[in-house]
Amino acid sequence: MLGVRGRGHPAHGLIAARRTVNAVAPGFIATDMTADIKAAEEILKLIPLGRYGQPEEVAGLIRFLAADAAAAYITGQVINIDGGMVMA
Repeated sequence: MLGVRGRGHPAHGLIAARRTVNAVAPGFIATDMTADIKAAEEILKLIPLGRYGQPEEVAGLIRFLAADAAAAYITGQVINIDGGMVMA
């Protein structure tokens, strides 16, 4: 999935061909990469939901965008899945 910014972007042709093009921007997700973060307590204070996301939650968003008819009109978006960290 690609982010789209303007008509000159290479993905513009995909959109014109009736393809949806979106990007998923995950925040801190509970994985091996985040298991040993030294500043974990400080990071959790910045996340309004107070926890790391789960890989299944990111996969669910991607599955929704790729396969659910309700996502057919969503295109050109960068969707943050970060427990509200961006808005905090």
